[in-house]
Amino acid sequence: MIFSIIFVIFAAILVILALITISAKNLVHSSVWLMIFLFVLSALFIFLGGSIVGAVELLVFVGAVVTLLVFTLMLTGGKEIE
Repeated sequence: MIFSIIFVIFAAILVILALITISAKNLVHSSVWLMIFLFVLSALFIFLGGSIVGAVELLVFVGAVVTLLVFTLMLTGGKEIE
């Protein structure tokens, strides 16, 4: 029972973070919300027993892809979405 409640809490947090990510006006803020989303998703994978999948998600997606996205936005002068 407690396992199901924790899973629903994680899922609700992920849905809220996804909505915040796609509705953010500033691209840098959106990428930060994406990074937080991927951290929580990795925690959900670890909670479900996929510790290797969670660790790979942290290393590959959060460590490389989001960092590259933030650097790209900073260098190109990411503007607010109108």
